[in-house]
Amino acid sequence: MKLLLDENLSRKLVPFLQEDYPGSSHVVFLGLERQADRRIWDYAKANDFVIVTSDSDFHEMSLLADSPPKIIWLKSGNRSKAAILNLLLQHGKSIERLLIAEAKSCVEIYG
Repeated sequence: MKLLLDENLSRKLVPFLQEDYPGSSHVVFLGLERQADRRIWDYAKANDFVIVTSDSDFHEMSLLADSPPKIIWLKSGNRSKAAILNLLLQHGKSIERLLIAEAKSCVEIYG
């Protein structure tokens, strides 16, 4: 599973995610900075990414549009890069189970 980090998350997280989430990227690295959410959604869908965000926009979009892409919604408030990284790594197995085995369109992670 490869992750696409939204603008509201640090692009500095990407190298640390590669072992657990190979092929992950950030919207900035893909020329999607300051693009409409729909453009990011379409890119993620076309390129088999799971969107990781800390705001509700993509979750709301997932209620109206078909999945994929799938969403990881980090409901952790303003946290450090290390804390965000730890959330994604610690919850990796449950994220995969919920998104793939249970076919959920959005996983909310609190922390």
